[in-house]
Amino acid sequence: MWMFSKAKRKDIWDDPVEQPLGDIEAAQRIRAICRDAAGCAEAVGAPEKRSPNKHRVERERYERAARTAMEIAMKITDEMMRDSAVREIVSLCMKANNIKTGRALFRAIHTNSIKADVLKEHPTLEGEPSPG
Repeated sequence: MWMFSKAKRKDIWDDPVEQPLGDIEAAQRIRAICRDAAGCAEAVGAPEKRSPNKHRVERERYERAARTAMEIAMKITDEMMRDSAVREIVSLCMKANNIKTGRALFRAIHTNSIKADVLKEHPTLEGEPSPG
């Protein structure tokens, strides 16, 4: 079991990509990353359930997953496919209660139907934070 190993846990987002991904493959990889990182994002969003060390480990995993997914999304050329992939990352951020990043990514979505779906799921993204 990986929990008893001294080696660092290997996650899907840590796997190197052997070749440049096409848009469809990139979107599929982002979806897989977000699905696999959902547990650590939820743990980050509810830190009272974890020890401080476990919370730190889960936060690092979530941040690596989100960063990798964002890097892949930036390379998607088809706007609708990119917006759909960014939607997955927004949902991951919201599970981690990372509203600041979720809101920034939400603003990057240009497809109206995808934007509307995200707002249905996460209505807190609609308003800008109040200054101060």
